[in-house]
Amino acid sequence: MNILHTMIRVGDLQRSVDFYTKVLGLNLLRQVDMPEQRYTLAFVGFGAGNADGGAEIELTYNYGVTSYEQGTAFGHLALATPDVAATCAAIRAAGGNVIRDAGPVKGGTTVIAFVQDPDGYKIELIQRG
Repeated sequence: MNILHTMIRVGDLQRSVDFYTKVLGLNLLRQVDMPEQRYTLAFVGFGAGNADGGAEIELTYNYGVTSYEQGTAFGHLALATPDVAATCAAIRAAGGNVIRDAGPVKGGTTVIAFVQDPDGYKIELIQRG
C-alpha cells in the first residue's frame, strides 16, 4: 500500500489552486466538477502525482461553503525542500504567508519552517538534501 492523497476542504477553489501551484510550486493534476452533487475536486501534487508514485492533495470545494472550522485534530501537511530559508523567501515573494521562519526544530537540528494556506491550513517545510 501507499498513500494516494490527503483531502482538505477549501472555501475558494481557485484561490487554493493558485496558492498550491503558484506559491508552493505543485502541479494541478486534474480537476473534476460534480454539479449535481454540488462539489468540485482539484488534485495537486509534485511531478505527475500518483502516476509517479507520489502523494497528492485533494482540494474539495463544496458549492456555497466559503469557510470551515478546522478543529483541533488536524495538525499540518509537510513538504521536503533542499533549502527551507530560500523556499520561505520564494513563498513570501509570491505573496504567501510564512508563519514560522526557517530554523531548527525545538530540541533538534532539523531545519523547518511553517507556512499557511489561504484557508488557514499549516504546511511544514522540512529541509532535506
